[in-house]
Amino acid sequence: MSLIVVDVESDGEIPYRNSMVCFGAVVVENGLNKTFYGKTKPVSGIWNPEALKISGFSREDHMKFDDPFEVMSKFNNWISKNSSGRPVFISDNLAYDWQWINYYFHTYLNRNPFGFSGRRIGDLYCGMKMDGSKNREWKQKLRKTNHDHNPVNDAIGNAEAILSMRKMGLHI
Repeated sequence: MSLIVVDVESDGEIPYRNSMVCFGAVVVENGLNKTFYGKTKPVSGIWNPEALKISGFSREDHMKFDDPFEVMSKFNNWISKNSSGRPVFISDNLAYDWQWINYYFHTYLNRNPFGFSGRRIGDLYCGMKMDGSKNREWKQKLRKTNHDHNPVNDAIGNAEAILSMRKMGLHI
């Protein structure tokens, strides 16, 4: 089993109506040097300028990004090459990040190599602390890399938190 942290930036609220802009992934292991970065051109003419602004790209930039089929094919190959056993999707905001990756994998490759489930970092931390109110604490205490909406940096910061949780006794 390999944990793969994924972070997504989009130009709106939901797949199909809006588009994924870019995403980053990192295998959770010492060194955090197995990373992936993908940028996908829009699949819809509908976008929210405020949502797109978070990614740091303009609509003109976004229009020049790669074909989603090519990006998802490369990501699928990267997952196969860089994971041992079943890859496990994990993210800061599972409900958000998962919907984009799952939609794009099923739309362009007819399958999702992560299967049908994932894990949320905040829930793991709350479980370790036996306190559901500690949902945001891990972000301040366990991330080392600045959260700057570059999805690779954000994925690395989240993976750093998971590695710290392992040192604290998390078995995953």
